[in-house]
Amino acid sequence: MLPLWVAVLLLLGGLGALLYQGLAVVLAEAMPKLEPAPPRGGPSPGRVSVVIAARNEEEDLPGCLDAFLAQDYPDLEILVVDGGSTDGTREVARARAPRVTLLEEPPLPPGWVGKSWACSTGAGRTSGAFLLFADADVRLDPSAVRRSVEWAEEERADLVSLAPRLEAVGPWERVVLPFMAQVILTYFRTPRVNHDGSRTAMANGQYLLVRRTAYDAVGGHAAVRGAVLEDVRLAQEFRRQGRRLRVAWAPRLAVTRMYRSRAEMFEGLLKNIHGTRFSLSRQVGFFAGLVGFYYLPLALLPIGAFYGVPSLVALGAILWVGLFAKHVGFARTLTGHGAWGLLFPVAVAFYLALLLASIRNGLARRPIAWKGRTYVREG
Repeated sequence: MLPLWVAVLLLLGGLGALLYQGLAVVLAEAMPKLEPAPPRGGPSPGRVSVVIAARNEEEDLPGCLDAFLAQDYPDLEILVVDGGSTDGTREVARARAPRVTLLEEPPLPPGWVGKSWACSTGAGRTSGAFLLFADADVRLDPSAVRRSVEWAEEERADLVSLAPRLEAVGPWERVVLPFMAQVILTYFRTPRVNHDGSRTAMANGQYLLVRRTAYDAVGGHAAVRGAVLEDVRLAQEFRRQGRRLRVAWAPRLAVTRMYRSRAEMFEGLLKNIHGTRFSLSRQVGFFAGLVGFYYLPLALLPIGAFYGVPSLVALGAILWVGLFAKHVGFARTLTGHGAWGLLFPVAVAFYLALLLASIRNGLARRPIAWKGRTYVREG
């Protein structure tokens, strides 16, 4: 027989997990959505300087550049900052001259992360009233730049960032990436970024539009030079100075394929969940949270059935239906492959493996590796 206090504890934990799972749905519904729209006419609010930090992006860069070249924004300059690529990245950019300018990145100074160095270098060589930092794996609707500038003007925002639709081709992408999006959504409480009184700050470095005056005032990427999550840290600097931030879900304006293999995904997400500052308590807490909110709720139904506790069986059944339905919905919305959401326990296991690797590497003080570069941990 299951002790009463254990049954009560399980019921309370199950209810807490149910509320937490519902939070992701509530936050997703609260996200503003930016859609394509025809031009309104009128004068341009200023030049947009696109800066693309590229390192071995031969496969993705052609589609990215061609999408920018097809934009209907009237005043656009495009700069590719190459970070020592060993493939055909430079040739891709040169083939699109003079509309695309190629800049060789100077040697990486101590204390800088490669992407921030490339973005800072590019920003210093452009002249636009707006700076648009974009990743090479992003492809855009022809109205994307214009719509984001229009939104920035309407909202009087200093920073606008778009969340693209995720292109998922391989099985690991289809299983893990929708879960990744939920983790980001709930961790940052993303819609709260759009509330001016909120302290929440985040941005997506895949598509990050800023006013140059605001960017210069916060110190640009030099202010976040050692941060692996430079987009989030830059948004925090904007927020700290009282600047207005806006983030929108834009599946019809932007699409990205973030990773092309399980190994690349593991390396990229490992970099993101840890950063350069190691915190054992944070990683252990994250690990416990994943187990508590995603695995233990699935145990309520079998435990209730085994001990004959109808209330646990009922709540466990609700959790089973709710969790799997939620993950199917997120997978269908984000990638178009809903059935893969049924494998969300595998995605949770993937993240648990990331956290174990992060803890191991942090305790051993191993450097972070990404795109052929390593970065020393700060603590």
